[in-house]
Amino acid sequence: MVPANRHGRERLYVCRPDGSNVAWYDRETGRVNLLGEDSRDDVLQALEPFLTGPVTVGPPPVPTPAELARLTLHPDDDLAPNRPGEALLIALDRDPGPAHRLRPDPRRRALAAEETVGAALDALEGAGWHTLHSIGLPGGDRIHHLLLGPGGLFALHALYARKTRVLVADPMVAVGRREAEPLLRRQRALADRASYALTAEVRPVLALAGPAELTMTAQPRTVRILQDTELTGLARLGGVLKPGDVEALHAMARDRNLWERV
Repeated sequence: MVPANRHGRERLYVCRPDGSNVAWYDRETGRVNLLGEDSRDDVLQALEPFLTGPVTVGPPPVPTPAELARLTLHPDDDLAPNRPGEALLIALDRDPGPAHRLRPDPRRRALAAEETVGAALDALEGAGWHTLHSIGLPGGDRIHHLLLGPGGLFALHALYARKTRVLVADPMVAVGRREAEPLLRRQRALADRASYALTAEVRPVLALAGPAELTMTAQPRTVRILQDTELTGLARLGGVLKPGDVEALHAMARDRNLWERV
């Protein structure tokens, strides 16, 4: 018996002594997938201590078009394994910077923000949502997080603001005493590029990691401003995409080659 987690689903594989698989039990769907009917009795006997409730037993279901598209991706082109802040993690590994410096490395603060926001988004996985992290775009731009689910598509920019006051005056955003930047204009542009790539509406979100206070002079145009603690509320949105559409868009979006054309 070999436990595994594939694409957010817990599975328990049943293997022969030589290590080859004969079946797997998908806990979420309550299904035992048999690779050969002749092993049915042995498989069910081996799985008996692990089964929770009634199960369906049979051959693996035929892959959907979205699943087939995902399976044909070369591992180097699949964005799904990206960790939150993947690009920053690679950059810091290649060039960690001096051991002692007067000011904290801004890359580490940016990484902390992406990891905080990414963890909140990954927690939505079981509710029919998918998240892709650190999507590189031509020209050096990057979408920090792309969230896909029943409530639609969202491009999120994670901003480090721990225990700091944030002032939003569309399109400018100021964090603490730092100079204001036109972050909302940039985020709208990134969402437009994502919409072009996916031929579907992608809405921009500015996600603030740990702010002490948020002040907005007016409600920003088209951009949602959310704190990291509020991101789980996105799971309550629905009525925009059907489950099949979400899966198809996710299979499309995880292909690195798609984003090289936007």
